[in-house]
Amino acid sequence: MRRIRYQVACSLDGYIADTNGKTGWIVDEPEIDFGALFDQFDTLLMGRLTYEGLVKDSDGFWGKTALVFSHTLRQEDHPQVTIVSDGAQAKLNELRSLPGKDIWLFGGGKLFQSLLAIGCVDTVEPAIIPILLGGGTPFLPVPAVRQRLTLTSQRVFPSGIVWLEYTVRQAGEFSPDPPDA
Repeated sequence: MRRIRYQVACSLDGYIADTNGKTGWIVDEPEIDFGALFDQFDTLLMGRLTYEGLVKDSDGFWGKTALVFSHTLRQEDHPQVTIVSDGAQAKLNELRSLPGKDIWLFGGGKLFQSLLAIGCVDTVEPAIIPILLGGGTPFLPVPAVRQRLTLTSQRVFPSGIVWLEYTVRQAGEFSPDPPDA
């Protein structure tokens, strides 16, 4: 089964964009093979704001299928993507069951919050950028569901980027809460 992976760069203080919605603060890391990274996915999931930023700032979706989650966009106005306005869980479960590569939850934080709440995120993979922004678009907006994760991988790069990979624990995987400090 295909996995839905929230793979995103974020500041050390937990923001995926600055207060102007920009990501120019993300440092370049020559040791990250972005071609190999992009090749792991054939489908992108994004919210309306991420989509509108990509349409304005880039020339496509790198040959990938794109689904945009929005209650305001109309499919007929955006034929290059699939607009999902309701039935997200059923649509994503169907998508996961089809053959193909993994699915990249490309952005943003609100979509991550929503999909996590309905059990449609398999991994959380933040690339922590060594910067403190002090504000902006949060990695996970509040309120959000509490979700246990299991660390499955970590890498540290010369630029100071720390790339983490966690598997989202499924409901029923028992692990008691740690005692209060």
